[in-house]
Amino acid sequence: MFTALLDTSVLWPSTQRDFLLSLAAEHLYRPIWSSAILAELEAHEAVKLERQGTATEEAERRARYLVAEMRRAFDDAEVQGWEALEGSYGLPDPDDEHVVSAAVVGGAGAIVTLNRKDFPAERIPAGIEVLAPAEFAYNTVLLDPVASLRAVEEISARSGTGGRLTRTVEEILNTLARRYAMDDSVGVLRHADELRS
Repeated sequence: MFTALLDTSVLWPSTQRDFLLSLAAEHLYRPIWSSAILAELEAHEAVKLERQGTATEEAERRARYLVAEMRRAFDDAEVQGWEALEGSYGLPDPDDEHVVSAAVVGGAGAIVTLNRKDFPAERIPAGIEVLAPAEFAYNTVLLDPVASLRAVEEISARSGTGGRLTRTVEEILNTLARRYAMDDSVGVLRHADELRS
């Protein structure tokens, strides 16, 4: 199964994170990350929730819960032993070294990130692509459009719980296209229903 490292920048936006992880739950790829990525995600998620009006203590609790749920749902995703490679790649931002280190140790074929400029191709080990989330999602959806649509239906089914707004499949698809530039994936997903027997 194809392995992809998901950088903090693609895990922080909630609907994008939910979509990418729901594709993984359908066994379309194996997600990996490092403890450093999860720590960044927890910190950014807490700040985001506070900016949306959540009290600090509650925001921190919800951010911790998110990371705990990711660890529970994907219990083999957290790469161990990447620290020894940190500093080996000469990236423009040394703070990104942990991303490549975890990708190498985890056997990733891709690093999925919004910050592609921070991962120049000449600094990335052979066999690892650096992909934007929209490109990665499209490649993944093409593998099995029906399973990918099922992933979106699961997101819709989970919505409305825990005080969240209920969202239809169509609303989720519109958000993926409008907010995350996943128009190509959405085009495939809109036709996936026809492929069902």
